[in-house]
Amino acid sequence: MVSRLKLFAPLILFAVMALFLFRGLGLDPNEMPSALIDQPLPAFRLPDLAETTILTRSDVVGQVSLLNVWATWCVACRVEHPYLLDLAERGVPIFGLNYKDDGSDARKWLLDLGNPYRLDIADREGTLGLDLGVYGAPETYLLDAAGVIRYRHVGIVDQQVWESILQPLYLSLQSEAGL
Repeated sequence: MVSRLKLFAPLILFAVMALFLFRGLGLDPNEMPSALIDQPLPAFRLPDLAETTILTRSDVVGQVSLLNVWATWCVACRVEHPYLLDLAERGVPIFGLNYKDDGSDARKWLLDLGNPYRLDIADREGTLGLDLGVYGAPETYLLDAAGVIRYRHVGIVDQQVWESILQPLYLSLQSEAGL
């Protein structure tokens, strides 16, 4: 009887694997939960891209804003960049976190393509990125006026993402803050 059971082991193993794979097909690959939702932006002490100022968490908090993780090596960041410029022109405060990048390349990128960021945080070693749980670039965090992370978007921010997800949350947080 045990030898007959051994004959069915591959079939049982296949059925279990198929069940897990089938479940995985229904998951959204862009939905990456973050343990930092409703937690304060981690404390940091990093230079700006020009390496003239040390920036800290207190430089970012105080208004509802976006924290955008980007890099010059990130192709998707180049795609999203024009829309970030548009949002910045409309008055949306965006802080840039240049992630694991060369400072001179990043400064040239912003000079050539325009700078949507109120501050440019240089995270060359990826320490703040690690604290945020960054998987890669681009990622965008929505911060409330107290510097609490309220939403995390992995991938490109474009008109559809802004209008359907980020803008309603942004406006709601501004309303809560009395802005």
